Amino acid sequence: MRLTFVEDPDGKQVAAIFRLYETAGWWAGRTDESMELARRIVAGSHCFVLAEEGGAIVGMGRAISDGFSDAYLQDVSVLPEFRKRGIGARIVRELLLRLRADGLQWVGLIARGETRSFYRHLGFEEMPDTAAMLMMINYERALRA
Repeated sequence: MRLTFVEDPDGKQVAAIFRLYETAGWWAGRTDESMELARRIVAGSHCFVLAEEGGAIVGMGRAISDGFSDAYLQDVSVLPEFRKRGIGARIVRELLLRLRADGLQWVGLIARGETRSFYRHLGFEEMPDTAAMLMMINYERALRA
């Protein structure tokens, strides 16, 4: 398996990234603009890594950061037929190595229920007295508060 950091994905890579997002259930119902969105997500990330096996892109992961103080892992995904082979762990470790090399000391993420043990195994710990929070589309409520 080969891991590659990308900044400006080619057409094959964008299609594979789109498929990974779709397979993970994150982009259900998206349309053709999703290909451009995938390209922009890669370009706007601190770093974005692809996992390739046998000439096919089978996994991805990215980090977002200001580049100075902290970073967040996002969108770590492996195609279902390639899971349980250590690919996801290698993706996370590669991202962490890159973040450490870039001088970042604090790395956070949001783990869904079924991924908590995966991230715990890699050394992440739950933060006491915290809650993941999200706002989708409806900015008006926050702006009125």
